[in-house]
Amino acid sequence: MKIKAVIFDLDDTLYDCTGSLIDASRRRAARAMVEAGLPCTEEEAYQLQKELTDKYGPYHLVFNEIVNKYHADNKLVNIAYKAYNSSEVSEIKLFPYVVATLKELKDKGYKLFLLTVGVHERQEKKINILGLKPYFDEIVINDQEIGLLVEDCVHDLLRRHTIMPGEAVMVGDKARDELRIAKLQGMITIQMLHGRFKNEPAVNECDKPDYKIKRIFQIPTILQLNNMGKTPDKLKIIAIGGGTGLPIMLEGSKTYSKHLTAVVTVTDSGRSSGILREEFGILPPGDARNCLVALSETEEQERELYQLFQYRFDRGSLEGMSLGNLLMTALTDITGSFEQAIKKASKILNIRGKVLPSTLANTHICAELEDGTHVEEEFNVRAVGKSPIKDVFLKDNVSSPPEAVEDILKADIIVIGPGSLYTSIITNLLVPGIRDAIRSSKATKIYVCNIVTQPGQTDHYKVSHHISAITKYLGEGVLDYVIVNNNIPRKDILDRYQKEGAGVVLMDEGVYNLNVNVKKADLVEDLNQKRILWEKQDLLRHDPDKLADSICRVYANLPSLAIS
Repeated sequence: MKIKAVIFDLDDTLYDCTGSLIDASRRRAARAMVEAGLPCTEEEAYQLQKELTDKYGPYHLVFNEIVNKYHADNKLVNIAYKAYNSSEVSEIKLFPYVVATLKELKDKGYKLFLLTVGVHERQEKKINILGLKPYFDEIVINDQEIGLLVEDCVHDLLRRHTIMPGEAVMVGDKARDELRIAKLQGMITIQMLHGRFKNEPAVNECDKPDYKIKRIFQIPTILQLNNMGKTPDKLKIIAIGGGTGLPIMLEGSKTYSKHLTAVVTVTDSGRSSGILREEFGILPPGDARNCLVALSETEEQERELYQLFQYRFDRGSLEGMSLGNLLMTALTDITGSFEQAIKKASKILNIRGKVLPSTLANTHICAELEDGTHVEEEFNVRAVGKSPIKDVFLKDNVSSPPEAVEDILKADIIVIGPGSLYTSIITNLLVPGIRDAIRSSKATKIYVCNIVTQPGQTDHYKVSHHISAITKYLGEGVLDYVIVNNNIPRKDILDRYQKEGAGVVLMDEGVYNLNVNVKKADLVEDLNQKRILWEKQDLLRHDPDKLADSICRVYANLPSLAIS
């Protein structure tokens, strides 16, 4: 059944209610309670609301507990609620991409509805301030004091517009409220992971949304894939690479697919991976480790695992050693092979997808340089200051695991990159089984170009140089698309890179002679936000959600995401 309509919640779905209004509401409630006789200061009453909500969650009866704590009159509870829910609305604004997304959905023919619950005057004021009326076919404000049950509102809305529940999607932030109601009626549900309710655990199956998103621009892609029959349980994505790019790609792709396979390079020879490789004779675990963390089930779990697996000892004989690499070494020793170690770690971490090495052979990447010299091992191939790379090859003849080849042949989408061009991406293409499987696969094949050049590997490279290098080792006419970032970062960020010998990878005329379809998109992450860093450097990187969305948009034949 194809999707025809989308019902949106308002608070913390289309604008930042928690950040802009909840704080002001708490202060009003604190002031009202203190003025009515609560024996504490306004600041204490305000802080207590935050502490109780953080401790017990957003459904906790905070005002009741505060009144009981101070043995105050129960009438203060109603006074607090009245102040908290007053029609006073401070300055608010829509999340980025909301208007563009609503326009895109309208242009695609979807009916759009806004259903919000709350004090009527207050909710209407929000809608007017945000300027939302022109974008919706109907807006329903259900007064929380005298209105209908929400399930009756949803049922009535769909009935009046002759839409079956299976043809509609509910987008909201509360898994136990509007999303539970929608799911029980047979609708598809999308949870916006923002605000007070984003980490609320599910009580039962109906509390588990079909999709979880962080950015509203993901919705058109989800709907298009759904209408193509490519729901998360059916869409198969293979990501090939290593380094920092591969976990970023996987992190964002979990929204769209439950069948993710990472094919990772095993030619790393630097830092702790190199030491363990030399001393224990195992394949370098770093890239596999990062992908396992990225594929962990929840964002909270991912962050906790990241802190554990990325921890590096800063003194003693283990100085510089990654705990995650030590764990992978131990699992290799316990299971008897690196391949089984990854499988065991996948089971322990309950990951969504697979991590597979491109080869199980203990080999190294080597390079012939423009000056005729040869270098061996990844650390030397990417060394800064040497002659430019002319050609790369593996030290040994190697084969690929049958499971990696099989998954590539069954994929819907094959993503190559982003990542270090020679040492993270092309090193996988040097494995004959991987290269031949990509060539033979009927999947849509997409190369994601890097945002910046890398000293020692791609000095002065433009987009055409990156594509030509991939084509040299993969073969002519294999790539279907190349995605290139078109959001140029701020000057202060560019200056920092230029001091280190790196620059933005720019489009050039040579691209148009390479017989490949180039798609431009905004791929840069927001550098003002706190981020997971897959390596020690604070690098300019692809945004996980923008990257995965752009890849799926290409596959689903949707226009690229415009710069906000």
